[in-house]
Amino acid sequence: MTADNAEYRHFLVKARVAKRDGQDAGGVMSRGEKVAVALVLNRADWLASIDFTLAEAIDRTGPEWLALVPQVVRALQDEA
Repeated sequence: MTADNAEYRHFLVKARVAKRDGQDAGGVMSRGEKVAVALVLNRADWLASIDFTLAEAIDRTGPEWLALVPQVVRALQDEA
């Protein structure tokens, strides 16, 4: 998947907002987006607060977004 992929861009925007605004930014995200962003940001505490284990989060995120996780993580690290 490339950086011009619409799903990648959507995921990256959600992760940026949560990184900037914290868990409360989740109000503008679906439950699935919250779970995926928590994985990207390595926030097991966020997963626990919405009653997800790491394994459940991986399953909920699904293969398309799960494949994008490393790319989104790298993009966020490059922005820091």
